[in-house]
Amino acid sequence: MNPSASDRISLFFPVYRDERTIERVAAKAHRVLAELTSDYEIIVVNDGSPDRAGEIADELARQSPRVRVIHHGENLGYGKALRTGLEAARYEWIAFTDGDDEYEVDDLRKLWRLRDHYDLILTFRYAKRYGSARIFISFVYNNLLRSVFRTRYRDISCGLRLVRKEVAAELPLRSSSPFIGAEIAIKTMLKGYRVGEVGIQTFPREFGHGSSTSLRNILATLRDMRLVYREVFSPQYDRPLNH
Repeated sequence: MNPSASDRISLFFPVYRDERTIERVAAKAHRVLAELTSDYEIIVVNDGSPDRAGEIADELARQSPRVRVIHHGENLGYGKALRTGLEAARYEWIAFTDGDDEYEVDDLRKLWRLRDHYDLILTFRYAKRYGSARIFISFVYNNLLRSVFRTRYRDISCGLRLVRKEVAAELPLRSSSPFIGAEIAIKTMLKGYRVGEVGIQTFPREFGHGSSTSLRNILATLRDMRLVYREVFSPQYDRPLNH
């Protein structure tokens, strides 16, 4: 028996310097998705990773017809990697997470249970198991976004999400930085779609260091924040037809 359209799901995750975790994340995705539905795909977006992440992803695709790999010839940034995954996903629901195994794929079960009630399901970190500096940056960032964009979300850029494909297709996304997570939530809200939140735990990276709080990514995030602010608060944004 074929699953209904509402039960088919694409899951993707970007990788950059994640050669030590990519197989683990893919294995978790296979296990969870196979329990949720009989029709799913896994997409790995190799964002120009300089290590063996791309090679490992290709081997995973050779081992399973459910895995596809998209390679960026160079590092284009987290936001562009997410946009690539959203555009490539074929099924009616799209889940995405990070390739460093910081987010637990098993938590997708919580989001999946709510799919009849929301069009985009965000997650927020109620237990943050990493350094105090990053917790402080996250606190400042989320409070800034709530103030500037008039949102209510607790953790607007948390990296595990579930969204309807038709909703994602309506969003004119432009961020290349980690601000992409906030842009997705803000524009979904402004389109009038239903947005829900689920609490999860997150875990520190076992290998390497995350780059989301690097100076380069902070500056890129501020740049994209400014661009999106000017876009959504302009008189032309999503303007009614009779004006």
